[in-house]
Amino acid sequence: IGSSAFRDCTSLTTITIPNSITSIGEAAFGNCISLTSITIPESVTSIGNYAFSGCLGLKSITIPDGITSIGDHAFDSCINLRSITLPDSITSIGMWAFYNCWNVSSIIIPDGVTSIEDLVFSSCYSLTSITIPNSVTSIGNRAFRSCTKLTSITIPDGVISIGNFAFSGCNELTSIT
Repeated sequence: IGSSAFRDCTSLTTITIPNSITSIGEAAFGNCISLTSITIPESVTSIGNYAFSGCLGLKSITIPDGITSIGDHAFDSCINLRSITLPDSITSIGMWAFYNCWNVSSIIIPDGVTSIEDLVFSSCYSLTSITIPNSVTSIGNRAFRSCTKLTSITIPDGVISIGNFAFSGCNELTSIT
């Protein structure tokens, strides 16, 4: 699906993508504010930058096995997104990918991910639980900034760098391992 193919289709409510599609391009469904449901087939291997950015009505997303990368800002400002399921095939989650997803409460990052990019989960105000795998070696700048409900975090032994302001504004953070 090409860049901006359905961008700003403000009345679009559901999408079923056929098995013949292998990638979702940049801003393909950006600002589809009424979109509440997406079915992504296992044939898709990448989700482009800004692909679903600004989809205000989106409540949940299951990303199927086979997808290896999620682009920068892919789900940025999906403020009603509550549930994200990431498959084990994911190796790359772009910067700002889930920025400003206010209602997401928990995330399990798959083992193949080695870097948590800048601002990737910043301003996920409802985030209470995050699982970081042992494969992660770096946590980017402002990665979890303003995750105000996050109370504890376990940083794996393999992490060799934690960026500036990585956990800034996590007011309820009481335990770091």
